[in-house]
Amino acid sequence: MRTTFDQLLEAGCHFGHLKRKWNPAMAPYIYMERNGIHIIDLNKTAVKIDEAAEALKNIARSGRKILFVGTKKQGQEIVAEKAKEMGMPYITERWAGGMLTNFPTIRKAVKKMSSIDKMMTDGTFDNISKREKLQITRQREKLEKNLGSIADLTRLPSAIFVVDVMKEHIAVAEANRLGIPVFGIVDTNSNPNNIDFVIPANDDATKSIEVILNAVTEAVKEGLEERKVEKADEEAAAAQAEASEEAPAPKERRTRVRKAAEKKEPEKVASAAEAPAAEETAAEAPAAE
Repeated sequence: MRTTFDQLLEAGCHFGHLKRKWNPAMAPYIYMERNGIHIIDLNKTAVKIDEAAEALKNIARSGRKILFVGTKKQGQEIVAEKAKEMGMPYITERWAGGMLTNFPTIRKAVKKMSSIDKMMTDGTFDNISKREKLQITRQREKLEKNLGSIADLTRLPSAIFVVDVMKEHIAVAEANRLGIPVFGIVDTNSNPNNIDFVIPANDDATKSIEVILNAVTEAVKEGLEERKVEKADEEAAAAQAEASEEAPAPKERRTRVRKAAEKKEPEKVASAAEAPAAEETAAEAPAAE
């Protein structure tokens, strides 16, 4: 579903920061200045949302993961909600340094959380002291808070979506270092040069973040649905091809039956073959007399 100019205007996506706080690199996306505040060109915002949504749709259709990052208060709830709808990993509490560049260590922490869960279920937890239980429980809660949302992320994501590229500059830097595409909501005080897919918009208003994430969510869901359809078609085609290979053609089937009969009853087949010859001999006998 295409995001309209009116939807962006109503959500307040056009409000930028004070002129004295602006980043000159955002000049192409600024429409005008009013009362000392920069106004973002929403026509360009709508175009950029469509471009980003199409790219994210293709990533989702290929079966790859997109990591959503929004640790600022205004975007935490909406980022978590939308990411859960899409079944994608997300970070809303705190970006742990090295989450991408030191991914194996992060995976170890996630495995640690899984091992604690196993201890709680297999009875090991009942055989330790009360103090140790409290320490392990607190450790589990801390891990769940910071890493619970990426527990299913077994490999590096194929892209990251950032709500505020200035606040999440560490995440952006790590993604740039690893060559992971960055999609970001970029306000007038931010640097768009390190962002692969820039969405110029107000990143401080919950409604602004929500309307953009709604568009992104719809695109990703479409990509996931198309992937399901493609996989179903491939499985059906494979099953049909396998069935056609297993079922021999009529002529081939007759040949197989004849060969099997020759192997099982060679004498009967031979006598059946000699019978016509004997009849021909009997028919020629009177002529010879």
